[in-house]
Amino acid sequence: MSSGNDIHKTFVIDTNVLIHYPEAIMSFKDNEIVLPLWVLEELDTLKSYQDQRGKSAREAIRFLDSLIKKGNLHDGVKLDNGSVLRVSLRLPAETPEGVELEKTDNRIILCAYGLQQEGRKVFFVSKDINARVKATALGLKAVDYEKQKVDIASLYPGVRDVDASEEMLKTLAETGSLPWKERLRANEFVVLHDRAGHRERVLRYDPDAEFLRSSDPESPSASGITPLNERQRIALELLLDDSVPLVTLVGKAGTGKTLLAIAAGLRMVYDEKKYTRMLVSRPVVPMGKDIGYLPGEKQAKLANWMQPLFDNLEFILSAHKRPNVKNVDQLIKDKQIEIEALTYIRGRSLPGQYIIVDEAQNLTPHEIKTIVSRAGDGTKVVLTGDPYQIDNMYLDANSNGLSFLVEAFKGQRLYGHVTLLRSERSQLAELAASLL
Repeated sequence: MSSGNDIHKTFVIDTNVLIHYPEAIMSFKDNEIVLPLWVLEELDTLKSYQDQRGKSAREAIRFLDSLIKKGNLHDGVKLDNGSVLRVSLRLPAETPEGVELEKTDNRIILCAYGLQQEGRKVFFVSKDINARVKATALGLKAVDYEKQKVDIASLYPGVRDVDASEEMLKTLAETGSLPWKERLRANEFVVLHDRAGHRERVLRYDPDAEFLRSSDPESPSASGITPLNERQRIALELLLDDSVPLVTLVGKAGTGKTLLAIAAGLRMVYDEKKYTRMLVSRPVVPMGKDIGYLPGEKQAKLANWMQPLFDNLEFILSAHKRPNVKNVDQLIKDKQIEIEALTYIRGRSLPGQYIIVDEAQNLTPHEIKTIVSRAGDGTKVVLTGDPYQIDNMYLDANSNGLSFLVEAFKGQRLYGHVTLLRSERSQLAELAASLL
């Protein structure tokens, strides 16, 4: 065994951690890292999938292959981060009663259990809550992979609400701007509330001058869609700003995230021709293999997954008629809009496009990085989603890629964000989103 006196802990890594982040191994410094052999078997099965899991599995396998050159994975390979990595197929001498060895998940957990029985200080690392519960039941210390987690309760909102004093309002009326002692972030907004006049003023922070500058007093609109509240107005300003190529909109159902993003995209592509086309996508989160394995042509497969996007497009076209455009199908036929599953756009070069990724909370930080880093010259990327409504079983409000990106990019001049709070669908929809 290649563990020295400097190795104090043993981290047993579950398969889903490598799918979440293929190079997660490098996050565990100066300790022993163990991959149960069955993790490699699961990676081998997943590598043939055509979805993001398959891509991550192939990346993890390639990364592990690069480490083999440094030594023997059975005996242990010394890594650059001071840790020792090895592969183990060891199971405990006696299997705990009630644990079925036929299940791969159980063998992975039992590998950790066996190492603990040998006297090691073992931590079982998994994104699977149920696997962690089972490991804990066997007396193991089970932990989530925390490297790319944020605190959703303190997620950067992009907007601050401030009660305006008479002096502030006077200065603003005279100069159109407002000195601001507290340093804010680039593209952060302040909504001044004038209680006496029952008015709200939207101001945008200028980090160079350390001033708040008034936004356009006329409420912006796009494709017949007009903001219904101040945060929607801020969102639309960011969406229509060429100098901000990355925008995230976070909010619960009915706050207008997707509608505003698509309306702005149509204006920028169809009316102003600032982008060659609008690419609208959302992750497919299947229970088994990805959508590519379903029967039928691609468009037929996508119909159900993409229906919410079609609904928004139809609503916009009904609100804002355009010459020679009768319906969404015609926009797609004319290549003004492309609606695609993320599965099908991997590896593509995407220059000069207005890209909208809906339901981005179902993506891992690694997947978000892949998408954003693929954007070519002159491309704008808009990510929308609700971190509290996640379909991916290995993600939560704190660990999903959308939340991670918001915290990682806050303050960057090329980035803008707003958390939308108020549902504008109906009183019933607002109540349901709050109570259910």
